[in-house]
Amino acid sequence: MKRVALVINPAAGRGRAKRLLEQIRSRFSYVGEADISFTAGSGDEEELATRAMDNGCDSIVVVGGDGTCARVANAVLKARKPCSLAVVPSGTGNDFAKTVGLANLSISEIAERVAAGKVQKIDVGYVDGTYFLNSCGFGFVASVLEGTQHVRFLRGDSLYIYSALAQLFSYRGVSVSAESSYDSTVRRILMLTVSNGRFLGGAFRIAPNASVLDGLLDFGFVGDSNLIDRVRLFAGAFRGTHLSLPSVKAETARAMTLRFSAPPMMEVDGELRHALSSTVKIECVPRALNVIAAPGYPV
Repeated sequence: MKRVALVINPAAGRGRAKRLLEQIRSRFSYVGEADISFTAGSGDEEELATRAMDNGCDSIVVVGGDGTCARVANAVLKARKPCSLAVVPSGTGNDFAKTVGLANLSISEIAERVAAGKVQKIDVGYVDGTYFLNSCGFGFVASVLEGTQHVRFLRGDSLYIYSALAQLFSYRGVSVSAESSYDSTVRRILMLTVSNGRFLGGAFRIAPNASVLDGLLDFGFVGDSNLIDRVRLFAGAFRGTHLSLPSVKAETARAMTLRFSAPPMMEVDGELRHALSSTVKIECVPRALNVIAAPGYPV
């Protein structure tokens, strides 16, 4: 019989995870022996995940968003154990759930995938001593994320869209140089996105060609531009067509070192962090994490 741990963030999605609790208990009761634990605050996830692995769990199912998934994944990766990760998406953006194809499945269907136990290995990113599943971003991306923390009347994709629109006309950009085939000189850009998966903020296809199976990260350099070009960028990012804009340069790399004038703020899997140094190295760790995915996924 499988032993499954459910790590539930009751605050995820502004309470959505808590509202799903009874359905989750019911559906996962058929999977096997399930250990259910709840986070009381940010940072609890790693402790709960470590305890679950010590208790012999085969799989950890996150009920929460990208931040909760990332912290559980960090515990698994640092423990170097074969425990697999699944998610019942109930956060704001749910980008990781889209990558593994679980975003559109019902709770029953996700439980069935966990019970089947079919595991696949995916790449993860690594920056400043922490692993990320989906994305790391600088400049406008981090500023938008910071803005979402002050908006209380929206949730889901609309929260990120509102915050992005609110700052689209006022954000002043950030200066950076990169060890990149694109350009190694210092220049002012609107944002820099580093993508393992294709999605950002739920609604944006920020890296439409990215794959968690190719051993590479997708770097997107977006030059600072005038108001009209910013609006075009915003519209194009919904469809993933923004890569054709003159202000956007994209490339893939196994690793890259970025240099800023001061330690920058950065978005890491939907959470805001302050970089440890003005020099930031980001790298891909190929096929490092076991995940449970929908048929035809991950991508």
